[in-house]
Amino acid sequence: MKETITIKTLAKELNISISTVSKALNDSYEISIETKQKVWDLAKMLKYNRNPSASNLRSHKTKTIAVIIPEVANNFFSQAINGIEEVARKRGYHVLIYQTHENTELEIAFTDSLLSGRVDGILISVSSDNNNHEHFATLVKEIPTVFFDRVYEDIDAAKITTDDYESTYNATSYLVECGCKKIAYLYALNNLNAGKQRMSGYRDALSALQLEYSDKLTVNYDKNAEVNYHNIKQLMLHERPDAVISSIEDLALPCYYVCNELAISIPEDLKIISFSNLNTAPLLNPSLTTITQPALEMGREAAAILFRILDKKHPEPNEWLTLKSTLIKRDSTACR
Repeated sequence: MKETITIKTLAKELNISISTVSKALNDSYEISIETKQKVWDLAKMLKYNRNPSASNLRSHKTKTIAVIIPEVANNFFSQAINGIEEVARKRGYHVLIYQTHENTELEIAFTDSLLSGRVDGILISVSSDNNNHEHFATLVKEIPTVFFDRVYEDIDAAKITTDDYESTYNATSYLVECGCKKIAYLYALNNLNAGKQRMSGYRDALSALQLEYSDKLTVNYDKNAEVNYHNIKQLMLHERPDAVISSIEDLALPCYYVCNELAISIPEDLKIISFSNLNTAPLLNPSLTTITQPALEMGREAAAILFRILDKKHPEPNEWLTLKSTLIKRDSTACR
């Protein structure tokens, strides 16, 4: 008969106390990240969270849900959390927040630890590395899970996204209406459906408006900010686009610095549009034209769907809800 893996088993293997293992599995601030990682790795290897007791633990309500996101500092995610918490509070639920920092190993560790019965359900926006498809395909069968913004399109689970394709298509068309003929694109999230849809919207709009797409006008996101700055600067020096669309705000802000260094005037010489929920976008000089996602509404809707699933009142388990973003026109694209 196969041995049942318990917290005591993990403690014995690692030569640490049962209390330490329990706190590590619950992601307690009292335990160092090194110890947590050892516990999570062993739990995963021994399939601790896959044993039948996990289902028994989940048979009672914890009145807690988890939110797993790449980073809290991002304005989009902080607004989405506000929407989630608003709905959860009305239901008398607590919200646990986990940041993956785009680390797929942490993403797996967090979700595995949550299977021990600490939460009733999970809301997640996945890492941009997009390497955990198989893991999440299994996860959604074990605990109620709703994906939002960053999703795995072919996993059978509820999903909420925004109209990424239409948003970028419309932004590109607007720039052409403003007289732009050489529109560059700053590409990020290219492993995710959101990033691919944004790029497709840009390319299809160029084609429809009889403008040629060129790889030379595309800059790919790098995790190193200095590399991004260098690549954007080279784009401006050698290609001299008259407009830029940034798929994330982290690539839009370096454009301002590069333009300042190279004495490129915004919007006279270069018009800029970016996907962004940045609160300070109107305060930039010039103010930044943004494709603003309905982050607060997305958080509310994601939480509402999760609670319908928990209440067993969700007739569409594979529902895919698409919300509309808004093109907010400001001075960085002012048409003369």
